[in-house]
Amino acid sequence: MEKLSKDWLTQGLIDFEYKKYMLLAYLQAVKSSFDRVELYPFMADLVFHYRNLMAVKENKTLIRESFPKEISVEEFKKLELTYREMIDDDAVMQELESIIDFALPQIKSSLQEGSMIYEYVESQCEISPIGVTPLYAREGYLFVTLPPEKETVIYRYQVSFFEGSQEPLRGLNTELIDRVEKKLLHTYERMKLDLIRQYSDLPNPATYLILSKARFPFYETFMPVAKRLFVKHISK
Repeated sequence: MEKLSKDWLTQGLIDFEYKKYMLLAYLQAVKSSFDRVELYPFMADLVFHYRNLMAVKENKTLIRESFPKEISVEEFKKLELTYREMIDDDAVMQELESIIDFALPQIKSSLQEGSMIYEYVESQCEISPIGVTPLYAREGYLFVTLPPEKETVIYRYQVSFFEGSQEPLRGLNTELIDRVEKKLLHTYERMKLDLIRQYSDLPNPATYLILSKARFPFYETFMPVAKRLFVKHISK
């Protein structure tokens, strides 16, 4: 099983053995992905499913603020309506509680494994400015490279702010600009100058290098971790 649907808990037969088999098959796929040091999309899925189960266990309903942005308003309303309809059925709720009590520690264990990988990848990342950083650093360029530094992937980035339930939240939008082969005389500073000449709307861009000390799957692991780390760095 490659994917666990958002409403797996209430979808189809509400039976402990059936849901146990479904969950364990999914977690086996998660483990295979983590064994390859591929964190996403499973890491985000695990967080979603864990929050979902905790919300049902503690409140017998759903709390909108506890869910990541990936779930749409329509999906949330569908889940909430389903749970509300089941609350009045004691037999169904008892079965659901058994499923939840089994599933929570299983998902938590997988989350802990993913978190260990995440923390290791983060520890291997270094962020440094290229040239002088202007006061306005919410928009600019990201240079991303992995060992052996033969290629630099260049993104244009923009940090956005929006209000959360407790504190302002930050998001990072990136647009792939180029992939540049790293040569002896083609320094990061030279790459930045080339971008300034090419894109006149950013005459003095904030430019950062995100360098990894070790090699990881680029899209499945390194970039999601690097982007989150960069948001924290730029927010200080």
